[in-house]
Amino acid sequence: METGTINLWAILAAALANFVIGGMWYSPALFGKVWMRANGFNDADMKKGSPLLIFGMSFVFCLLMSANLAGFLSGPETTLGFAVAAGTAGGLGWAALGLGVVALFERRSWRYILVNGGYLTFSFAMMGLILGAWR
Repeated sequence: METGTINLWAILAAALANFVIGGMWYSPALFGKVWMRANGFNDADMKKGSPLLIFGMSFVFCLLMSANLAGFLSGPETTLGFAVAAGTAGGLGWAALGLGVVALFERRSWRYILVNGGYLTFSFAMMGLILGAWR
């Protein structure tokens, strides 16, 4: 039985893409204002906390998500199409819907679910694209 390979550079690139997508997704140019309203945040709230901790741990989490997805895509039979489909399925079917379940019990708005679930779905699809293309 042939085992798959994992490209550490692809994992790093996919994690970086996920991180950058998040920065753009939650920026005022895209969904940042909607996301802030859905959470009841104001500008003062966004200044709270340690940016080093928030951004640092976020990147570590992106790296772990990318490595996890790479493990699922490491088989020799994995095609680019399958990798993108698997990333999309993981983002929507596991991450976004899981977030949706938690959000419903937390009495969060549909905007909250759609903005955050959309980010997870899109970013996982892009991670799948990078990991599938760079094998």
